[in-house]
Amino acid sequence: MHSLMGKRLIQKKELTHEQLQQALEYQRLNGGRLGNSIVTLGFLTEEEVLEFFKSVPKVPDTLEKIDLPYSSIEDLVIKHALNLRVFNIHDMCNSTKLPMFIISETIDILRQNHFLQVKGSGGQLSRLSYTFDLTEAGVKKAKELLGITRYTGPAPVSFRDYRNQVEAQTIKSIFVDEDKIRNAFSEIVISESLIQQFGPAISSGKSIFLYGPPGNGKTTVAEIVGRVMPDEVYVPYAVQIEGEIITVYDNASHVKVDSDDAKESRDQRWVKVKRPVMMTGGEMTLKGLDLDFNAISKFYEAPLQMKANNGIFIVDDFGRQRVDSQALLNRWIVPLERRTDFLTLHTGMKIEIPFDQLVIFSTNLEPEKLVDAAFLRRIRYKIKIGYPNLSEYKQIFKRICDSNGITFDGAVFNFLINNLYKRTRTNLSACHCRDLLDWIIDNAHYRDEKPELTEETISAAWKSYFVEM
Repeated sequence: MHSLMGKRLIQKKELTHEQLQQALEYQRLNGGRLGNSIVTLGFLTEEEVLEFFKSVPKVPDTLEKIDLPYSSIEDLVIKHALNLRVFNIHDMCNSTKLPMFIISETIDILRQNHFLQVKGSGGQLSRLSYTFDLTEAGVKKAKELLGITRYTGPAPVSFRDYRNQVEAQTIKSIFVDEDKIRNAFSEIVISESLIQQFGPAISSGKSIFLYGPPGNGKTTVAEIVGRVMPDEVYVPYAVQIEGEIITVYDNASHVKVDSDDAKESRDQRWVKVKRPVMMTGGEMTLKGLDLDFNAISKFYEAPLQMKANNGIFIVDDFGRQRVDSQALLNRWIVPLERRTDFLTLHTGMKIEIPFDQLVIFSTNLEPEKLVDAAFLRRIRYKIKIGYPNLSEYKQIFKRICDSNGITFDGAVFNFLINNLYKRTRTNLSACHCRDLLDWIIDNAHYRDEKPELTEETISAAWKSYFVEM
């Protein structure tokens, strides 16, 4: 990323070779990020450096800038023509997300090769009003192409463009100040010491290991970290590499952002999204971390970690997966260390992709029993989320009472602590507040009564919730 950043700043004549070398030397001696070194030395302002990381994919105005084999474009247009049946140039641009100049040129060539024909002119002289459809030879050709791959989505971007874009909008460029951290965590009860740990961890863009007893908010905290991520990034609909197509944008996982910019100001093969937040849990397998090849459609879907690039990948309930934990750890060592990952095509060929994400491992198990010391060294931030103290537990309990319209009663709360928790030597757990009060609410609804916090209702909830052995 450093070489890319320096190269682009030099190309834009915003930095000289000598200034870049000075900044790299300053970074070597003082640590931190290259951007910070450039700002500290006074070569650029902080705003100018931040602008570098808001790289908008430009509309390609030549075939060279589209960076795809022309045959791939022709093949995709023919397959789209079969789906569209009758179309004009605008229709094909919308379907393929390619600029008008290349679609117009491709239609001309396909007409010359007798794969397309003019269907009508719409009563206007403008070529843009012409409608086209496939000839008999074109239909035959389209069906042949669908036998090779059934992909008929937007045109892919080249792997080179994908790699450059991921590097330009790296997770390491983010900066989250203390006010944003405090605001994000204000929705839950969390200690000051934890807030002080999370701030540097999030801003670093480096991996985080959350551990501690179950039911105390590790998953909730991980999700909040995801929501605090600043800025938007660009994700391609698909990437083409070694002649194969890998779909990346996932409307079920990525959150699309309505751009303020005019649509034509960026390459439409890219989608503007919030920084991705992907989560997986006990269902994660080694196979799920590799490319998913569909033998019928004959193209790939990117694995979660590729979809999570420039964002956050949360591995929840780590250690409870259906595969051996050590095998999973071994799978993660290279990506975490080198920030690059290797995926396998169905042909057996390995491809190297960027691994640019903040990985959060969350587990209920003791770290030393789950992972070895070598792996823990690769996880920069280890944060324990333990049981709440009495004051924190009371705050959580009162918040949930308030949000559900239940009047908090201090005497009943003291009864809960002294007569139930202490008598049974049960640890205070954050999830108990919600679960016990939910039982009271459910019971009141069943009886068509207003939920109330009394010694009787909290005792009944306790008896139902905890199993006496």
